[in-house]
Amino acid sequence: MNFRLKTTSKAAESLKDLQKATGLTPNILARIAISLSVIEPSNPQPIQPDSKGLDFNRNTLTGDQDYFYKSLIRQHAQREVPEDEYFPYLFNAHLDRGISILENEYKHAGNYDKLLKNLIKVCESNLEEA
Repeated sequence: MNFRLKTTSKAAESLKDLQKATGLTPNILARIAISLSVIEPSNPQPIQPDSKGLDFNRNTLTGDQDYFYKSLIRQHAQREVPEDEYFPYLFNAHLDRGISILENEYKHAGNYDKLLKNLIKVCESNLEEA
């Protein structure tokens, strides 16, 4: 079982920029990013981490909610996902896509307060669709 994940350098830079803008730590931003990615119906593109990416411990990203995140990703994939595919590969693909979505949401909102309001709207609209 793999317990380490390395992001792409682009994802690392985006997380650092979002941290400066919001005051949220990268692990919290990553959790929000995963949530945004699984809302998208398409499968995320596989990614190739690089040496300039951030290095995360699995427990830092998922904590005691690891089973919850694995269930979300399995449900999104609509299939059984083997452990070695879930983490770090599929998790990282969702993380990368979600960071991009979160970054675009922040740029659209323009500030932290508007970002939170927009994210709440996204959640509410997805709950209504479910």
